[in-house]
Amino acid sequence: MATSEQYLKPEVIQTVSRLDLRARFIVEGFLSGLHASPFQGFSVEFSEHRRYSQGDDPNDIDWLVFAKTDRFYIKKYQAETNITGYLLMDLSESMAYTYRQQLTKFDYSICLAAALSYLMIHQQDPVGLVAFGEKIQYSLPARSKRTQLANILALLSKAKPLGPTEIAANLKRVAAMVKHRCLLMVFSDLLTDSEPVISALRLLKYAGHDIIVFHVLDEAEVTFPFDGVVDLKDPETDQSLIIDADGIRADYIETLTALRENYKQSCRSIGVDYVPLDTSMPFDRALLEYLSQRRGRF
Repeated sequence: MATSEQYLKPEVIQTVSRLDLRARFIVEGFLSGLHASPFQGFSVEFSEHRRYSQGDDPNDIDWLVFAKTDRFYIKKYQAETNITGYLLMDLSESMAYTYRQQLTKFDYSICLAAALSYLMIHQQDPVGLVAFGEKIQYSLPARSKRTQLANILALLSKAKPLGPTEIAANLKRVAAMVKHRCLLMVFSDLLTDSEPVISALRLLKYAGHDIIVFHVLDEAEVTFPFDGVVDLKDPETDQSLIIDADGIRADYIETLTALRENYKQSCRSIGVDYVPLDTSMPFDRALLEYLSQRRGRF
């Protein structure tokens, strides 16, 4: 049976620690951007003032306070104090697939989730977990304690990708569960009808949540490295399909590219971050590149 230690083995700890050291300036800006981004365009109450420092938005300067004190202070909004994150993990059986990589899609997602949890807890931001198949199977309330990462990994180590999933239905369940605005990080191979998923993401976005979709596929699902006659088996339905790999490769890659592009454009249109990944990509590098790109937008 899997244990949490397999996701905390030395090389993973080293990678996560290195990610923190190499990207501290990115992460700080990334998370401060997350703090503000769900509230752009909203009127929110501020909790206190603090001294203006280089890099703060001049628009936040309280000129009434300046007139009284001759010093620059900005309003520190409640929205900036912290952001609550939730990891939304797909437990469909297809997430357990790997062709020749060391990590399955599920393992890869756990490594990503561990790195993001580590960074959020390091910033004293609470993070929780919702793991789902056809229904929500596990949930862990958001906490910012140092022990939370071990709690998350311990729970995920017990989880086993099994059976089909209902991504859209579970995203809607999350919308009903989470009453205040949060950062929702979705980890899934999204091997389902895309339209209900986009609709559910739109519902979450309209509720004010900040959303990142990590679309995690196996390397083989992206590159299709098969030759000759291949017997492909759907892990969720147990149905087999015998195909001529060489004959359908071009059509397959075209279809997959169209699927990813549809998610990319649809997510962009509703303000959701879409991150296409495959298990051949070192997860720390993939995450760093994404954090850098996101930092550049804030």
